[in-house]
Amino acid sequence: MKPGAAQTVRDYILFAERRLRDTHVGFGHGTENARDEAAWLVGYAIGATPAGLARRLRERPTPKARAAIRRLLAARIRTRAPLAYLIHEAWFAGRSFYVDERAIVPRSLIGEFLMPGAPSPLAPRGIRSILDLCTGSGAIAIAAAYAFPKARIDAVDISKDALKVAARNRRRHRLERRLHLIESDLFGELAGRRYDLILSNPPYVSTTRMRRLPAEYRREPPLALVAGSKGLDIVLPILEQAADHLTARGRLVLEVGASRVPLEAAYPEHPFLWLATTQDECVGYWHRADLPEFPPP
Repeated sequence: MKPGAAQTVRDYILFAERRLRDTHVGFGHGTENARDEAAWLVGYAIGATPAGLARRLRERPTPKARAAIRRLLAARIRTRAPLAYLIHEAWFAGRSFYVDERAIVPRSLIGEFLMPGAPSPLAPRGIRSILDLCTGSGAIAIAAAYAFPKARIDAVDISKDALKVAARNRRRHRLERRLHLIESDLFGELAGRRYDLILSNPPYVSTTRMRRLPAEYRREPPLALVAGSKGLDIVLPILEQAADHLTARGRLVLEVGASRVPLEAAYPEHPFLWLATTQDECVGYWHRADLPEFPPP
């Protein structure tokens, strides 16, 4: 189908899907395939939310919307930038966030446990303090603020630029009073602070794996992705230090991605608990009492 032959929103989605597939665009920044990416692109151009797009498939886009579709599709193919960077919007845990190239596109599997309208399985009731370590755009911290409305949240990142993006999202979601942004190298500036729940989606991509990823990933800040030869340069310090920053009943929820394999190999005697997600099970869950078992390998 050519763009001139497209009539309805559905037609434009099918056209965009074919173009994305034919040009071998990479996915993984909010979508996992050409159909979903095309739907997101077209939906944004016509002003539809992901949840509302299905009701508008038979509509005919306006001339302005058609031009936006063509412009976004051409830019997506030419630049290989994630769509979220082109439209400055990403959806995470059912909510909209601002994003640009100062922070990675939010896509942590932790978001599956922070969706609106359902109790979070991450920790028992009574959560009053939460730390989001390596917060990036602030998406996990903000989703946690909604999931645990009585908790105060600290969101930490080493990157000043990422924290500026997080600050913009904090304003967007009107959480200035409950969400505190802290520039810190992991726990470095958190002496004496303890939390009922620590959430973290840290850098965990190995240097070798990074070279093999699609071009879209290289548009993101390397500081937020790459973590040494095994992908453990950030994961291990978190595991070694987290107990000092958890309350007696505190929990750590840590996404480790493909570094799960070398992590388990480094601690073969440790009984890891991995939370079930829609993708690979790579989100670890620890009670505070389990964490002292993690000496440096």
